[in-house]
Amino acid sequence: MQIFKKKQHVIISYLVITLGILIYTFGWAAVMLPAKIVGGGVSGISSVLYYALGIHIPIGVMNLVINAVLVLIGFKVLGSKFGANTIYGIVMSSLCFILWQQVLHVETLFDVSQFGGFMCAIIGGALCGGGIGMTFAMGGNSGGTDIIALIVSKFYNISPGKVIMYLDIFIIGSSFFVSHKLENVVFGYIVMVTMTYVLDMVLDGNKQSYQILVFSQKNKEIGDAITNEVGRGATLLDAEGCYSHQDIQVLIVMVHKTDKPHVMQIIHRIDGNAFISVSKAQGVYGKNFEKLKL
Repeated sequence: MQIFKKKQHVIISYLVITLGILIYTFGWAAVMLPAKIVGGGVSGISSVLYYALGIHIPIGVMNLVINAVLVLIGFKVLGSKFGANTIYGIVMSSLCFILWQQVLHVETLFDVSQFGGFMCAIIGGALCGGGIGMTFAMGGNSGGTDIIALIVSKFYNISPGKVIMYLDIFIIGSSFFVSHKLENVVFGYIVMVTMTYVLDMVLDGNKQSYQILVFSQKNKEIGDAITNEVGRGATLLDAEGCYSHQDIQVLIVMVHKTDKPHVMQIIHRIDGNAFISVSKAQGVYGKNFEKLKL
């Protein structure tokens, strides 16, 4: 039974990775490349070579060749399992580019000139970010700068989207020296920002945590209810009111995004007059939350 579940999990993972890569490459082939917008990563390098320098080798082929140089990094730092996923992602993304461009010709689906460069950048960036986010969530990637991003995020508390952003700033900016069109560089940066935002939302959207401070005479009862009903710990801190100089207790609770509505309902149910402060936590590490990476 355990072996069956493990195989089922692997199959589902690769299906999601494949779907993510299909969405990612579709964003490039159907929207960005017809609009001649240069994004980041290996696909961005390939598009510069394809359009700006006139090297009309299929982007899928160039993508495969360039990514092959980076595969050894994935094997060495991230392990053989990641290396297998990397090879799968690189080959699949290259095949998908060929499928969309040379077989299905998806560039004919839309008249990108009617959208304008800005809309193409937003749509393309959202598709790429969503696709790569799905791929990352299942432990895969499409190669290129994604490999570097996952290596950095493995050892440091920085999101993959931000690592990709820093790398892409250089790649997109350098495209100006071959295209000499500032507007295309600007649209490339719009793609970068949109992709980074959507990528982080897909990966970390449900991991957002909140810090809730409760000032109430019924804090002990509220804390017990949160512990019993939500399964989250709560802490009572002794404090003194600066105006009244009365001793009070402050309840502090750290909760995930999905638990926040339930906690707020409990507080309102027990003490409708409670004073509550809610703030987003940049990071929460430890038991039942994220693992600290040094």
